[in-house]
Amino acid sequence: MLHKYRKTALIEAEQVLGRAEAEHYQLALSWDPMSLNCGEPWFPEDGGTGYLNTKEGPMRVHKGDYIATGVDGEHWAIDQDIFERTYERVD
Repeated sequence: MLHKYRKTALIEAEQVLGRAEAEHYQLALSWDPMSLNCGEPWFPEDGGTGYLNTKEGPMRVHKGDYIATGVDGEHWAIDQDIFERTYERVD
């Protein structure tokens, strides 16, 4: 039977808007899966797509997206539209 579930864990999240967030999360301009080096830094003000290194591999990030931090300190990217429809600020 299909059931409905609500997320119960709080997360921390930060919107990617500029250089400070890009440097903090070490966002990269490109991703080379054969190398441990993520490539040149990516900055949202330059446009295009950046990459966030996650436990599951690289995730694409665009200006305005959110980077969430989970209960174990892991990071993942969430599209701005999805984040704003799914999460509610509590602080």
